[in-house]
Amino acid sequence: MASLRPLRLGVNLDHVATLRNARGGRHPDPARFAHLALEAGADGITVHLREDRRHIRDADVERLMAELTAPLNLEMAVTPEMVGIGCRLRPHAACLVPERRQEVTTEGGLDAAGAGPALREAVAALGAAGCRVSLFVDPDERQLDAARAAGAPVVELHTGTYREAAGAVQAAELERLRRAARHAAAIGLECHAGHGLAYANVRSVAAIPEIVELNIGHFIVGEALEVGLAEAIRRMREVMEAGRRDLARVR
Repeated sequence: MASLRPLRLGVNLDHVATLRNARGGRHPDPARFAHLALEAGADGITVHLREDRRHIRDADVERLMAELTAPLNLEMAVTPEMVGIGCRLRPHAACLVPERRQEVTTEGGLDAAGAGPALREAVAALGAAGCRVSLFVDPDERQLDAARAAGAPVVELHTGTYREAAGAVQAAELERLRRAARHAAAIGLECHAGHGLAYANVRSVAAIPEIVELNIGHFIVGEALEVGLAEAIRRMREVMEAGRRDLARVR
C-alpha cells in the first residue's frame, strides 16, 4: 500500500492586517505573526494582496519575502499590476484568484474556463519568474481541465460552498470535492483546498487523499484571539491529522 502524502498547512494572515488597518499604525504586525505561525507548526504563510490593499499591503509582502525562510503563497488577481508584482518579488507560490472590490471575501473560484489568453499569459509569466502557480477554482472538472490547459501545475479547490452547506447538501458538496480532487490528480495537477475551513469541517476534507495542502486563515486568526495563535494552529493540525488517520484506516 502506497504511503499517504503529508498534508501541509498554510496559514493565511490577511486578517491580522485587517485588525492593524482598523486602527492604523503597525500593530498587530503580520510579519511577526508569520514567524509565530511557523514556530507553531504552519508549513507556509499565505497572504492576499488585493487591488484595494484593504488588508495586506505591498510593504507587508516585501518584508515577508525578506524575512521568511518558509514558503510564501501570494494570492493575487489576474491583472497586469499584480502579475508584475509577483514576477518582481518571486514568492514561492502565486495563487491566482477572482476578485471584486464589492465583495467582503472571495465568493467563488476563478473562471479558468472562460478566462481566455490573459490567464495563460499570467501563468506563463509567473512560472518563468520561478513561482509555483496555482489557480483557485471551484471543484468542477471543466475548471480543472481549463487550469491544466492554462499551464498551471497546481489547483486550490474552493471549499466555501461545502462550508456553507449542511446535512445532505454538505455531504454532496464533500463528494464533489472528492471527485474534483481525483480528477485533478488524474490530469497531473497538484491539489490544494481552502476557504471557510474550521475545526468542525476540516477533518473530512483532510481525509481526501489527493489533497496535499490546506490554506486556512480567518478561522485560525479568530480562534487566536481566544486561545492564542500557537494553540489554534496546534488544534487545527490535530484535526487535520485525525482526518489523515481516518483515511489510513479506510485503506
